[in-house]
Amino acid sequence: MKIREIMSEPAVTCRATDSLNRAARLMWEHDCGVLPVTGDDGRLVGVVTDRDICMAAYTRGTTLRAIRVEDAMARSVFGCGPDDSLEKAETLMSDKQIRRLPVVDEYDRPIGVVSVNDIARQAATSRKQDGRDQFTQTLAAIGRPRRVADRPLEDLP
Repeated sequence: MKIREIMSEPAVTCRATDSLNRAARLMWEHDCGVLPVTGDDGRLVGVVTDRDICMAAYTRGTTLRAIRVEDAMARSVFGCGPDDSLEKAETLMSDKQIRRLPVVDEYDRPIGVVSVNDIARQAATSRKQDGRDQFTQTLAAIGRPRRVADRPLEDLP
């Protein structure tokens, strides 16, 4: 199965220079938990999640309007193409412990997002037991506990 068959589209994006307030509003309006972040040329430069927004507000102790997306986004981004296989996306999600992948075109412009929810819906409709087993393995790998950050909470601003 190809990613294009299950991805959510179109990609709802924001710019690195947008405020986190705008990013949060877009997530609310489009019922999503991640936004691909684009540069001036429309290419993917990062992703920002609802968790990134919450943690940025908490650690900085200021309003979302005062924080730019680029100050909270992940710059190390993993994505896939619309013609990539579902198996490839699941492997990437498992290996990197991420729940959502931006889907980009040949010019690295976001065109959609594939999430564990998209994969779960596909697995639920699949008649193949191996599809459900692969999803279970993917979900277990994504959800495995991560190492606690070395930086103590009291060191945060």
